[in-house]
Amino acid sequence: QVQLVESGGGLVQAGGSLRLSCAASGRTFSSYNMGWFRQAPGKEREFAAAIIWSDARTFYDDSVKGRFTVSRDNAKNTVYLEMNSLKPEDTAVYYCAADSQGAGEYDYWGQGTQVTVSS
Repeated sequence: QVQLVESGGGLVQAGGSLRLSCAASGRTFSSYNMGWFRQAPGKEREFAAAIIWSDARTFYDDSVKGRFTVSRDNAKNTVYLEMNSLKPEDTAVYYCAADSQGAGEYDYWGQGTQVTVSS
């Protein structure tokens, strides 16, 4: 079983920065692909960023590319999402997720953390 706990959300002005953290339980965290997703009010959940366990390759949605950076610290069982140049449209609940099987499907999810960007 894997448990994921996000933190670091909050209220920030447009142009500001936040760093989200996702702490994971489980001895094999280092072998999980990890992703960040977000869900804005009235919208479906969407992919934001991901990091591959084997070689730390990263992937980003075009809407966040160049502004967000995903990273991981396997020693701390933690994945991060550094968010810069935030825009009001980045306002959403942000979720981290784990692909424990390496099958391209995320089977564990955190409870989410709210990010609100004011204009």
